[in-house]
Amino acid sequence: MASKKAANRRQRGAQKACSNVFSMFEQSQIQEFKEAFGCIDQDRDGVIKKQDLKETYGQLGKLNVNDEELEEMLNEGKGPINFTVFLSLFGEKLNGTDPEETIVAAFKLFDPNATGSINKDEFRRLLMNQADKFTGEEVDQAFAVAPIDVAGNLDYKSLCYIITHGDEKEDS
Repeated sequence: MASKKAANRRQRGAQKACSNVFSMFEQSQIQEFKEAFGCIDQDRDGVIKKQDLKETYGQLGKLNVNDEELEEMLNEGKGPINFTVFLSLFGEKLNGTDPEETIVAAFKLFDPNATGSINKDEFRRLLMNQADKFTGEEVDQAFAVAPIDVAGNLDYKSLCYIITHGDEKEDS
């Protein structure tokens, strides 16, 4: 009984912490997230659990998902993943949680001469061959909004601003 009360308290705390998340999205987006949540919440109890994720992956044809991977996903919610927590997780991912200075600092690793720019071809090569490898199409999408000069250098400080604040051209 005590553990059920503690679980309910955690769930209410998670809901309170995320209650303003609905203002981050348009109503149509919230409806799409609700449909996605419904697809993942296989047992329809209002909370995504490990078994829900396993069954969802199974429906998508991925049958050999390990428990550690599923636990990592669930731990991102820092408690039970109800719809409000689910929405807040997407809000964090979509709105970029890293501050501009953090992203600039990461780019500076590729700019040993502190010029404020990096060669786009070299950066493309790195994106497609290191860590979480990008596809050519993903790099092209990123470069479509990136400020690149005639010499082929990417202005990473301006790109970081676009990443964290949006592209002014999109707003017009």
